[in-house]
Amino acid sequence: MSEQAKPSRVKDGQVPAGTGPEVGDVVRYLQGNPDFFLGREALLEAMTPPRRWTGDAVVDMQKYVLDRLRGEIDALRRDALEVIETSRGNMSSQSRVHAAVLALIEASDFDGLAHVIADDLPLLLDVDVATLGFEPAGKTAPMPPAAPLREFKPGTVEALFGPDRQVLLLGEVGDDGTIFGAAAGLVRSAALARLRPGPTTPTGILALGSRDTTFQPGQGTELVIFLARVVETCILRCLEKPD
Repeated sequence: MSEQAKPSRVKDGQVPAGTGPEVGDVVRYLQGNPDFFLGREALLEAMTPPRRWTGDAVVDMQKYVLDRLRGEIDALRRDALEVIETSRGNMSSQSRVHAAVLALIEASDFDGLAHVIADDLPLLLDVDVATLGFEPAGKTAPMPPAAPLREFKPGTVEALFGPDRQVLLLGEVGDDGTIFGAAAGLVRSAALARLRPGPTTPTGILALGSRDTTFQPGQGTELVIFLARVVETCILRCLEKPD
């Protein structure tokens, strides 16, 4: 008479190759290891819970609650991933702005500063175009001539920003060339910062433009404001430097 086959054993949740555990083995193992699912939440979520009632007229509230909890867990995971990605993006933006500031403060004169903004900032900030422009001097001292410097009509800055706004984020730009010149057709989104370096200088704009949806209303403006204040400080330093 052949020896009765021994039931397979399950150890640490692993099934020996080529065999399958009996239902009784699984039940006994779980009864003897009630903490088996600790640290194995993903496995527990994959399990199909039993229905407590049958029949079309009865609602299984246990399954409803479990499904809802699973949905909430998935939503929390998505939110956590979004926070992580946002934090990484903010760190990258800060690093780029720091590099841009170092390039700005190395400019030795106003013409060099204007060229850093037009030529270097697009590469350092990962945008497609950067411009610096001012309105006519009026009662203030005129800005020194610089090849990349744009000239705005009187009232341009006030019309764009209003009386108090310092930064304007545009998801869709309709520039006729006033802000970005020949690159206006390339720019899709933009960040505009009001500039007023000092009481004796005209008002101006620092503009960053991108062909992508880099800038959108509702984004944080702290880094753009900081960059604009650095540009103002560099302008004053260049203007106060003796010839």
